[in-house]
Amino acid sequence: MSSRITQSTTSLVVLFQIISFGLAAPVTTTEALVAAVNGGTPGETIEVGPGTFELSAPLVPKPGMTISGAGKDKTILTGAASWKPSPQSLPDPEMKTQGLDPQAYLVRLPDKAANVSLAGMTLRGPSLHGAIYGYGPTNLHLHDLRIEDTLWCGIRTFSMQRARIHDCEFIDAGGRWKRGGKPGIDGGITGGAIFAVWMKDSEIAHNRFTRAQTSKADEFYGIKCRQGKRSRIHHNTIEVNFSVELPFENDEDVEIDHNIFHGTISIPKHAGGPVPESGRTFHIHHNCFRDSYSIEFVRNGVEIDHNLFDFDVQKDHGNLISGFGKAPAKGPASFHDNLVSNPGRGVIWINEPYSNLAIHNNHIVARTTTTPRSEGLFGFHRDCDFDTIAIRDNIIECIGQPRPLLRSRESYRSTIQNNILTNVSDIDQLDNPQTDAKPGLSTPLKFDCGVHGELIVDGWKTRPAN
Repeated sequence: MSSRITQSTTSLVVLFQIISFGLAAPVTTTEALVAAVNGGTPGETIEVGPGTFELSAPLVPKPGMTISGAGKDKTILTGAASWKPSPQSLPDPEMKTQGLDPQAYLVRLPDKAANVSLAGMTLRGPSLHGAIYGYGPTNLHLHDLRIEDTLWCGIRTFSMQRARIHDCEFIDAGGRWKRGGKPGIDGGITGGAIFAVWMKDSEIAHNRFTRAQTSKADEFYGIKCRQGKRSRIHHNTIEVNFSVELPFENDEDVEIDHNIFHGTISIPKHAGGPVPESGRTFHIHHNCFRDSYSIEFVRNGVEIDHNLFDFDVQKDHGNLISGFGKAPAKGPASFHDNLVSNPGRGVIWINEPYSNLAIHNNHIVARTTTTPRSEGLFGFHRDCDFDTIAIRDNIIECIGQPRPLLRSRESYRSTIQNNILTNVSDIDQLDNPQTDAKPGLSTPLKFDCGVHGELIVDGWKTRPAN
């Protein structure tokens, strides 16, 4: 009988603990929040109630811990007025941890922490370097956050693996640091809302990036990454001048799709960089681009397809694809099944010699721009291996201002075949033999893009999803 009573009592205690845990009241003061995080155990969930929580030091969640607020508009974590980390380490050194200040962030993840989750709150500076810092996190889950008004970046990580960052808002979450806050004093390298060094097997989706404060520096990067592997960036709306920057390091199987980009994607690598075993560094597809300076090149192993490049004739400052280097790049790259409306300076201009480039099944409409632009639509270095460059099966129309297809005499050695050309001024210099293949897009272009598919692309036209 005694044993049965003991077992029953134990069961009741466990049941009471479970019920108590499930009904635990959210923390409602800064002191309670700090105590809950510092005194919590790995794997614990901490609910944070509505209110503003002014921190004077970073929160350091345990591995596996979840910190969940009452909503972006209800729970606000911010730095106390007395917490003003020195800006002397800004801009931080980018590729190394020595010289940056990991204590200048609202949340400082333990090194190599796994399974940390933050959700349902606003993380706000304004005197802090950033909102979240982590070295070596795995399975980091950040969602339904608003990160705003930080000096250098929003989320700053090194060696991040299997992360999911989704349904977040980034407002003025970093930028080019001006020393002393004085206009015109260049602080160097620009920060980013998400700034990851060595990111693998991760997903960044359904996030919105905006610049709201005109007093901030003009430059603001949405997503910066130094080496991305097997990661996907999709369904984001990035309304800043540099949307995505993934240059220099050796990237592999990075998919960039179904985004709205108001700025540039930058992916250059000296001599184009190595091509991984998979054969692909970047796949850029089903995006809507709004700026005529859309993609910084060069990179080998790239496929750019099924995008809408829709530019304002009054803003004709850029080549759609621009390469500024000098080292020859072997390729390959393909640009196909894209719609291009109103290229500014041109569609592709590559300063360095580039080989193994296929441009096919695109529809390009060049209208008279404000300048007006009259350059050739494609500009290649005279030392390219033109035997490996093909412009075929495209529809290319110049409405108003005639424009040549090519900018240099040597470029006419390219394979130019089966294009429909209208008002192209150098048509007499092009062989352009016809085949049985159908020029233009292989299939009609229709897709959704932006945060939760907020924009529908239907051929040349776009409309809100709702």
